[in-house]
Amino acid sequence: MWEYALLGTLQGIFEWIPVSSEGVVALVSQGMIKSLNSVDLAIFLHLGTLLALFVYFLKDWKDLLLLKDKEFVKFFIIVTIISGAIGFGMYKMAKEFSVGWALLMLTGLGLLLTSFFQSKQIKWKISNNLSAIIVGVLQGLSAIPGVSRSGSTIFGLSLSESNPKEILRKSYLISAPVVMGSSLYLYLDNPSIVNQSWVGLIFSFIFGLIFLKMLLTFADKINFSKFTLIFGLLCILGSLF
Repeated sequence: MWEYALLGTLQGIFEWIPVSSEGVVALVSQGMIKSLNSVDLAIFLHLGTLLALFVYFLKDWKDLLLLKDKEFVKFFIIVTIISGAIGFGMYKMAKEFSVGWALLMLTGLGLLLTSFFQSKQIKWKISNNLSAIIVGVLQGLSAIPGVSRSGSTIFGLSLSESNPKEILRKSYLISAPVVMGSSLYLYLDNPSIVNQSWVGLIFSFIFGLIFLKMLLTFADKINFSKFTLIFGLLCILGSLF
């Protein structure tokens, strides 16, 4: 059981930063757990951090369901449709890909470029609809093992948003439908995955909640240029490993 506890802890930590939690957990689990596909297990453990997401952003979910921010509701729907369609296709073909590291490297370079533009106060003029399309495509591509979902969406959102905490909030909220869909798909395909990984889900939830709060507190205290610089460097570092 300690193996699942370790994997759940890693998921809880790496889910929120732009180094693919799926890639990290899958890589570690390969030498530890033989009874489950490493990629499937890594994806399923996202269910624990999803619960942490629901708990932490409870008010935001209520506002979303009550349609209080219609512009974000529209953005949320567009991103979900696009990323769901692309992500499912990427997952089915995931074994054929070996370019996750390259896409993560590009995401890091994009964030470094964003950091430069912010430091020089160069503003992007992108409509909400175009931003939703870009973010949806980037989130869909994160189904490729090694590509960071948070890194990709943070880069996409930074093209039209300048508040670090708001970027993170939106990035995490739009992940929910994709995580729920992929977890349901894996459960229906192999119901026994719950029996074997429930300990990992508990640790994923606990550490996910702790590190989510830590990261958002950090984002609230740093300017956007430094924020994207740090995340860009993390993406590049992650691609090298």
